[in-house]
Amino acid sequence: MANSNPHLNLPYRARRLRQSAALRDMVAETTLLPQHLIAPFFLLDGAHRRDAVASMPGVWQQTLDHVLIEIDQGLKLGIKAYMLFGVPEAKDAQGTNAHIQDGLIQHACAEIKKQFGQDVVLMADTCLCEYTSHGHCGLVMDGQVVNDPSVSVLAKIAVSQAEAGADVVCPSDMMDGRIAAIREALDEAGFENTVIMAYAAKYASAFYAPFRDAAASAPSFGDRRSYQMDPRNLKEALRETMQDIDEGADMIMVKPASAYGDVIKATVELVEVPVAAYHVSGEYSMVKAAAANGWIDERAVVLELMTGLRRAGATMVATYHAFDVARWLQSHD
Repeated sequence: MANSNPHLNLPYRARRLRQSAALRDMVAETTLLPQHLIAPFFLLDGAHRRDAVASMPGVWQQTLDHVLIEIDQGLKLGIKAYMLFGVPEAKDAQGTNAHIQDGLIQHACAEIKKQFGQDVVLMADTCLCEYTSHGHCGLVMDGQVVNDPSVSVLAKIAVSQAEAGADVVCPSDMMDGRIAAIREALDEAGFENTVIMAYAAKYASAFYAPFRDAAASAPSFGDRRSYQMDPRNLKEALRETMQDIDEGADMIMVKPASAYGDVIKATVELVEVPVAAYHVSGEYSMVKAAAANGWIDERAVVLELMTGLRRAGATMVATYHAFDVARWLQSHD
């Protein structure tokens, strides 16, 4: 029956391309694939341990034997990238275990590369917070987190991780000048090809609370607002990003993700390097809590969140949902 309303006789009707799943898939502007995901792991010393993180349902602190099994499963799901965080038993004020040759992450990198080789992109968190007795991301002197001495230690950590087999070192500390120092140290040690993913825009966020349970890295005094970014600032993030790129960063991280879509988009529009988004612990735990109460459809919400980050321009997304997302994408196919 012909439409009697002349105002609706439009040459373009958007709904024509929404009629079926096949049509919608064909014209979709944004893709979400397993290779866009980075799966984080929290590593414990020893073997045969897998401790649930109460504030992050489905996430564990676990020993390397369990991580190797999970990576094998993840590769079958199409996840290529894995980020390692250490949860060592021994800590001291200098974070010594962060850069020793047989340290927790160093041993794990060597074993993972031995088993999986170039099939994985192995990323190592380059920071001090998990290794220091005070829980800060840099060294503390006279009650203050000091910048330049911390940078020297971060460079040592990065070299030790590269020596162990890490493909990507990920400075998450937010100390000034650490990218230049790390790049110089890597190059001098013969690791010119080791990639640096700089946490250029890491905000002092309330969304990190569950991570500090998982990584046992809560500061014993004060907070991290003197070195992590003020959530009110965007232009500052762009200055930080350009400085890190000028110092030698190969990729950029924006953290957290969902509340910082404007930062992701502005960063992508500014730079030519890949930009990652970290969908952090608090974002994960809120979804899990709402899903557990039956208030949301977890699968639909998570896929929408991940797609939104990709639509904002993120090249890749680090997320604790990575394995679930990969399974859901596989079942969709």
